[in-house]
Amino acid sequence: MLAVIAGTNRPGSNTLKIARAVRHIFAGHHEEVRLLDLARLPPDLMAGTSYAVKPAGFQVFQDAVLEANGILTVVPEYNGSFPGILKYAIDMLKFPESLYEKPAAFIGISSGRWGAVRAVEQLEMVFQYRHAHLFGRRVFIHNVGAALDRDGQLVDADLEQRLQHMVSGFSQFCRRLCAEPDFESS
Repeated sequence: MLAVIAGTNRPGSNTLKIARAVRHIFAGHHEEVRLLDLARLPPDLMAGTSYAVKPAGFQVFQDAVLEANGILTVVPEYNGSFPGILKYAIDMLKFPESLYEKPAAFIGISSGRWGAVRAVEQLEMVFQYRHAHLFGRRVFIHNVGAALDRDGQLVDADLEQRLQHMVSGFSQFCRRLCAEPDFESS
């Protein structure tokens, strides 16, 4: 099972629309995917006490991350970085096991011209710190509003082809990493 994280909790976000499109592409590659929408995080997660005791509603998110054989995050750019809610959700995950040696890929989106390059690179540093295995092929979507129709469907054939290529490569990357023997125990 793979997890696709929609990296914001903004209602009606293009991030969620792109995450749904990516989930659909994964389904075409016969991959089981769970979509993790940060807008569904429990509101009481924001209480300072959550660092010690997570709200029961967070367990669904935590379990999906632990069970995933790979995580693809759709990352919007907010003020030159990734959203704080995404960092907070990562901070709430069990350490170190949640992302440790987990394959990870990233799609950056922005309304501007660079497609969230800075946001993705900064988030990659967080995932590297957590010892995730980063997939080198990233997709950056600039002017994201023009990439979707009013129903949230992709309208750019080139973008869809790039996403298809990335999804296919990431699926293979996850299978290879999950099939590798554990050299420490041999």
